[in-house]
Amino acid sequence: MSKQKLELVWVGKEKRARLEPRILIEDSAKSYHAAKRVSNDDIFDNMLIHGDNLLALKALEQEYAGKVKCIYIDPPYNTGNAFEHYDDGIEHSLWLSLMRERLEVLRNLLSENGSIWISIDDDEQAYLKVLCDEIFGRLNFISNVIWEKKSSPQNDAKWISDNHDHILCYAKNKSVWRPNKLQRTDAMNSIYCNSDEYDGIAEDGSFYGRGPWFPGDMTVKTVSPKALYNVETPSGRIVKPAEGRAWVYFEDRFKELLKDHRITFGKSGNNKPCIKRFLTEIENDGVVPKSIWSYKDVGENRNARQEVKVFNLSDPFSTPKPERLIERILTLGSNKGDLVLDSFLGSGTTAAVAHKMGRRWIGIELGDHCDTHCAPRLKKVIDGEDQGGITKSANWQGGGGFRYYNLAPSLIKFDEWGNPVINKQFDEHMLVRALCKIEGFDFAPSPDTYWKQGKSTETDFIYITTQHLTAQMLTKLNDDVGQKNSLLICCGSFDGNVERYGNLTIKKIPKAILKKCEWNHDDYSLEIKNLPFAEPTPSQPAPAKKSFKKQKADKDQLDLFGENK
Repeated sequence: MSKQKLELVWVGKEKRARLEPRILIEDSAKSYHAAKRVSNDDIFDNMLIHGDNLLALKALEQEYAGKVKCIYIDPPYNTGNAFEHYDDGIEHSLWLSLMRERLEVLRNLLSENGSIWISIDDDEQAYLKVLCDEIFGRLNFISNVIWEKKSSPQNDAKWISDNHDHILCYAKNKSVWRPNKLQRTDAMNSIYCNSDEYDGIAEDGSFYGRGPWFPGDMTVKTVSPKALYNVETPSGRIVKPAEGRAWVYFEDRFKELLKDHRITFGKSGNNKPCIKRFLTEIENDGVVPKSIWSYKDVGENRNARQEVKVFNLSDPFSTPKPERLIERILTLGSNKGDLVLDSFLGSGTTAAVAHKMGRRWIGIELGDHCDTHCAPRLKKVIDGEDQGGITKSANWQGGGGFRYYNLAPSLIKFDEWGNPVINKQFDEHMLVRALCKIEGFDFAPSPDTYWKQGKSTETDFIYITTQHLTAQMLTKLNDDVGQKNSLLICCGSFDGNVERYGNLTIKKIPKAILKKCEWNHDDYSLEIKNLPFAEPTPSQPAPAKKSFKKQKADKDQLDLFGENK
């Protein structure tokens, strides 16, 4: 008997998109890099992708599966409000379906020690949480971070001022993922204000000062019999832990710390013992993050809009996130050189922050603002002309670059008679790359062997041609491949009996690949205009009116629960 599992159910959940694994085509005219190298850490292979984000994610899946350390996405919230750059009001079940498709690919892209962070508001947070539990595993849930996105109340709110957003955080594998710690602030260090001139003992027996310290609690909830002992204060008072608590240290260790002047009983010498926590010993350790993030620490919506206006004053983006917010996420979830991905790039904030922090990045955006907002912003970052956001705190001086990519068109088109044909926009190089991806081969053309255009293993290869292959040509290929290798051939047509070639597998294109996926479907976006209209509900004839006597008779035949007696 199979175990039942908790899962979110919605209308249309069983309908799945069969995505065409597209190839990416670089637009060198839109790619950009700094005029000179600023440092040896400059990164130039970042990717800015213009196209439907679901198809773009699918295009990345084969090459980047398991390689992305940190993902941040800020999808349309499905609030019913019409934003300028997004039609953000998709019917609930459709929104879940569209998010599910994306989240599944994003999970495949995450490294084993990676994490994903998703911004959402109250309208869909609960449903998104359950959906993510299903995709990433409930055991891999890390936290529901509360971000204070407004510093003041919204006085025109009809019910309660909406001052926060949620950021759901999941790990690919919680057992191996750990967040980095945050840098200590001056305010955190200021509580270390106690100081003893001579509180340390050197090896030669002399005393020395160990700097400012803070008195830390010396009890814990976990009760151990060995940690339940009496302590005599310098004033002579006997103290013991409160009910249900125990000392942090066993008695032998406590005596060692006492001898080393690491225990304080207060100025009077009559207080319960506390451990001296010296600033010099912890100032480089960092701080564990909290689950509530104040606008004072990570910025608010107002800050984000001001940052974006610098790059496009005439057409500011409606829903950006502040750079400090993204900085915190990337600080916790990645290190320098790690790969960061945002598949709802919007105004380009994630890419800009990742670039300044020395991360490699991939950004995907469908809208025109990929060219009007993202690219101009990133060019200013690369040129060192962006002085806002985290530039000063990150000590950003410019440098690096990115490559601009478009999604290739669909490989299969249909002619005027409805027959499938290879898209004429594909040259030989593009065709080979596309079929390698569709068939699950790595694109790896050999400079010496014409039929080695891609490989799945060291002995399994693919050869692609639109030619007609004669029996003679196939025989020669069979001999060249040899018995130790295997070869998949995708060709326009061929002669002969396939079974006679034991180490060759032959397919006709495009016929052999027609059922693999959906062709000529270019837009899976979250915009209402791309959604199908609901089928009209069939009209039902109005019920015939009953006479008064008949109505009374029917009523008399019903019991208290409305059921017939």
